Amino acid sequence: MKFLANLVTRHYKVTLGVWIILFVALAFFALRLPSLLEGDGFKMDGEHQQVMDELTETFDLPAETLFIVFNQTSDQTIQDTLDDIENLKIVKDIQSPLEDSTLYKENVSYAMLHFNTDTENMSEVVDDIRQSIGNEKGVTLTGAAAINKDINTASQKDLASAEAIGLPIALVVLLLAFGSVVAALVPIAVGIVTVVSALGVMTFFGEAMDLSIFVLNIVPMLGLALSIDFALLLINRYKEELTEKSVVEAVQVSIKTAGRSIIFSALCVFIGLGAMFVLEVEIFQNIALGGMLVVAMAVLGSITLLPALLMVLGDRINKWTILRVKPGASTKWRNFASFVMKRPVTLIIVAFVLLGIGIIPVKEMTLTIPSVESLPKDYDSRQAYEVMEDEFNMGDQSTIYVVADRPGGWENTDGLNTMKNLEEQLLKDPDVKSVDTVFSASEIPTVEQWEQSMMIPEVSGQITPLMDTFVQGDKLMIPVTLGLNGSSDEAQDWAREWADKDVGTDILLGGQPKFNQEIFDEIFDKVGILLGIILGSTFIILTIAFRSVLIPLKAIIMNVIGLASTFGILVYIFQYGHFGLEETTIALIIPVIVFSLVFGLSMDYEVFLISRIQEEYMKHHNNTKATVDGLTSTSKIITSAALIMIVITGAFAFTEVMPVKQIGIGIAIAVAIDASIIRLLLVPSLMKLFGKWNWWLPFRKGPYKAKNFH
Repeated sequence: MKFLANLVTRHYKVTLGVWIILFVALAFFALRLPSLLEGDGFKMDGEHQQVMDELTETFDLPAETLFIVFNQTSDQTIQDTLDDIENLKIVKDIQSPLEDSTLYKENVSYAMLHFNTDTENMSEVVDDIRQSIGNEKGVTLTGAAAINKDINTASQKDLASAEAIGLPIALVVLLLAFGSVVAALVPIAVGIVTVVSALGVMTFFGEAMDLSIFVLNIVPMLGLALSIDFALLLINRYKEELTEKSVVEAVQVSIKTAGRSIIFSALCVFIGLGAMFVLEVEIFQNIALGGMLVVAMAVLGSITLLPALLMVLGDRINKWTILRVKPGASTKWRNFASFVMKRPVTLIIVAFVLLGIGIIPVKEMTLTIPSVESLPKDYDSRQAYEVMEDEFNMGDQSTIYVVADRPGGWENTDGLNTMKNLEEQLLKDPDVKSVDTVFSASEIPTVEQWEQSMMIPEVSGQITPLMDTFVQGDKLMIPVTLGLNGSSDEAQDWAREWADKDVGTDILLGGQPKFNQEIFDEIFDKVGILLGIILGSTFIILTIAFRSVLIPLKAIIMNVIGLASTFGILVYIFQYGHFGLEETTIALIIPVIVFSLVFGLSMDYEVFLISRIQEEYMKHHNNTKATVDGLTSTSKIITSAALIMIVITGAFAFTEVMPVKQIGIGIAIAVAIDASIIRLLLVPSLMKLFGKWNWWLPFRKGPYKAKNFH
């Protein structure tokens, strides 16, 4: 850190110049990022995807399907609308409700628009179709691509509204912390540079890989909050040092002390995000990538750009002072710290009772993969989809595609017998409503009758195309209709059971139940690895940082308890439907993302506090005095940093995309718990109780080594 401090202070003008060039260049690319985001990110290379690719490539099933919902419209309107869409020459095939009675009811009907695999940009297709429809009353486009495009649009609006709420309030908090307008504006500026730069870099990745639309909210949320927090810490230390030192010395000390804390804090966040790479689901890897980039930018900005700005500003950091804020410790915080030191056991009990109350609802948490309900209710694509589901009872059933491979083919006697046997096994399952095979489609009940029919030229000419529908070479496709909602646990259990069942031939499964089952299994099977990486790495980093075994253990245990309480409160808010919100499930991504993000973020405050306590302990080796001094000197800044984090993330509570709202509220609650109950009550109380044992480390050398520590 000494080398970096000397380098930045000597070449601060060059540092500023490089950052300005970098910011301008990356800002240009950042503007392109929203256009590259497509899909919700729930995608993985599993059996489901393999089957869907097989259906498209081998059986010529559509790669994408959109729906046109007609509500209270005439048949002529239906025909005119579909003719206009057909004239666009972008649709492979159109299933019209005027030709298929299963798609038609008296007041509501829908058409299915099928697309080829070579349709590269479904976002542009959605725009073209919507332009073709125009403002025709009762005619609405919906389906996965249309819903995802609307979520992208809503996400951009959400980001703008969240920033409009969060940044002004963050500025007020910074004014209260620093007292001057210049000091308050600098962290905001660093935060904006950090986020824009990270989004610019993400654009390059977006050119080469699929990026989830949720990246647009989560990356700026994390980047702004973290970079402002880091800047707050470093500027606070700079202002303290400036009262006794020159500008250059104050900047150098700030880099060596606060900069060290920033790096260790960022490492914890970095590891939490990086651990999500073990989950082979696109959205987690997207967020991990985007999060790690913005964290890296936040660190670089905090230890290079910010010190360079401080070198330029010098004493002018206090310019336009509107509040008199004394640097360093305050009497109120010292009194509070002394109060905690006198009643550690009582405060520990109170803290754990409060956290325990929050944990109670966790056992009722219901997780689902977000879909159309992610959109606000006022979006036409959501309304149309829900109308279609309700009117045609789509939510009451789901489709599984069974693909079987037989080296000898399927059109011989053995192949037909195997096919018939598979059909009969499926039909025996109580959850199966129907099974489509050449036998059901031709209404020929047995293999013998099929072979006899094939000997009659007139009949053979009629049923041969049916065989081509279900059989291509060695591949057999059987659509199975389940009387189960595709998102239900029962449907997942069905897919899980049949994937392992011996049916006389090798089969693969695809469809919504299989898709959901694979996503859930991927998360639950690997969540132990993810936790192990986060907890183990955090323990090692904090052990190195604080030269202690007990402090990292306490930090990890308290963080886990705090996060458990957070999840319980989320259940209370969203599943129970409190604070004016309708009852809804928790998005599957929430526990993973909130845990991975917050576990690292909450370590910020642990590192800030314990680093300062450690500094004091190294001076006089008095644990109680060090705890009081550390808590006194950092409480204000930790509280300010937490408030900024809460404001920036909590502002997303006013957004419309449900998973983003849940992530924002979840992070805000977790940070509030961490900065208040844990950091102000539990940490100092436990530091008091454990005394000198806080600093114990086996095989330690130095003034407080293991066998003779203070």
